[in-house]
Order: sequence, then C-alpha cells, then structure tokens
Amino acid sequence: MEEANVTFADLHAVAVTEGPGLVGALLIGVNAAKSIAFAHNIPLIGVHHIAGHIYANQLVKPISFPLLALVVSGGHTELVYMKEDGHFEIIGETRDDAVGEAYDKVARTLGLPYPGGPHIDRLAKEGSETIDFPRSWLEPGSFDFSFSGLKSSVINTLHNFKQRGEEVKVEDVAASFQASVIDVLVGKTKKAVEQLEAKQLLLAGGVAANQGLRQALEKEFSTTEVDLRIPPLSLCTDNAAMIGAAASVKLKTEKFAYYDLNGNPGLDLEQQ
Repeated sequence: MEEANVTFADLHAVAVTEGPGLVGALLIGVNAAKSIAFAHNIPLIGVHHIAGHIYANQLVKPISFPLLALVVSGGHTELVYMKEDGHFEIIGETRDDAVGEAYDKVARTLGLPYPGGPHIDRLAKEGSETIDFPRSWLEPGSFDFSFSGLKSSVINTLHNFKQRGEEVKVEDVAASFQASVIDVLVGKTKKAVEQLEAKQLLLAGGVAANQGLRQALEKEFSTTEVDLRIPPLSLCTDNAAMIGAAASVKLKTEKFAYYDLNGNPGLDLEQQ
C-alpha cells in the first residue's frame, strides 16, 4: 500500500481467497482480511482461488463472453465455460492427477528439483520425442483428463531402461512426456471451443507458464477467429492481483461476504 501510495480510506473493499486450498493458509488469510474489513468498516469479499486465476487475464485486457478457460496447475486441471461474468461451468476436469502434479512426480522420478514443471519444460526444448508415451483421450465426447497412466508409463519406461542397462537421455524423456501432455490439453481444449462456440480462450494457472503449452496453443489457434489470451508469467503463479481482479466482479454486484466467512478447502467453483 505504501508503494501504491494509498491508505485504507482509499479502499472500496478487501478481498481474500476463501478456498480451495490448505485450511491453515486459508484461515490465516481470511482472518487477516476480516480484521481489516472490520477495523476500517469496508466490505469483505471472498474469492475462489480458480476464479482468481481465470480473471488474472482481465488485468491485461478486458475479457468477453462466452469464453472457455483452460485451468492448469498443481492441484487443478479443468475446462471452465463462462457464459457471463461470475458464471462458472466445469465441463471437463482431471479424474486423477492434476497436470502440475504429474509434472512434479515425473520430475522426481528423473531426479529433478521441485517444482518439476519448469525443469521438464526447459529440458524438453533440448530433447527429441523419441518415446511414444500414451495419450489418454478417455471415452468419445469427454472433456475430462487423466494423467496417471502417462505418469506410470514414464516410470515403467525408465525402469525398463535401467533393467536393460541402457542410458536414459533425460532430455528425450522430458520432450516425449511433455508432448503427450500438451497434445491432450490442446486437443480437448480445441474440441470444447468448437462445440461451445466460445469467442475467447483463456489460459490460467501456474502451468500456464509452461512455454511448450503456450506455444502449442498459439500455433493451434493462430488461424482461427478465437481470441486466445495467455497471461504474462507474473500473473500465472499465485498472486494477490488475480484475487483483486476476481473480486472486482463481486464488487460491482455488491456480492459481499459476512464476518462469519471461513476458509473452505473444498469450495465449489460452480457455486460462486
């Protein structure tokens, strides 16, 4: 606030993530926000974490509806349809591992540091797609995702390399794994955009920082009329600005929270 040269008297509301997430972290944030709101007599707004990631795109340019958001992070992999502000419909989600979780588990198997996503993304640029890892498309017409089979395939492949005494080229494993992930993410997203006739496609979440995914989406939608929005890297990972962006929608409709607001680890996006 000092850097922005504002005081509490300048604020129209205080916003906070109410869920989902780890309950300890949520409670700290919620209690701090309630204290500020009460002490300065300003409205309190509870925000869904994923809504924040989606609305982070609005900090760059205005968003328009209907739109589809591809949400990719360590805990979430979802396709979210929005026909208007504040309306969220999850049309596809992971049935097991979130994409960021799969990256971290594969990275650990390869002996890479945590978080694994940036390391696999970097190594993938240096490698070749020499291994044909599976693509989990699930049943026809489904927009759901599944990455547990791919993760197991990578682990089994590395085990087989070791059993045969063959050298494991980490760069090629990273490139092959990432190609499988991106093919499914982009493929299902494209079909959903076409089926729902979305005007805009938003990329959101921590994995939105993945250069391979960003480039694949840009290539896939460059020749279409779909307005693709990819946030800058500073707005991909968790940040306070995105919570403010999502809260601005509730501020317009005066959808304020009460002082009994609590952290909700299982908060439902569609009920926002």
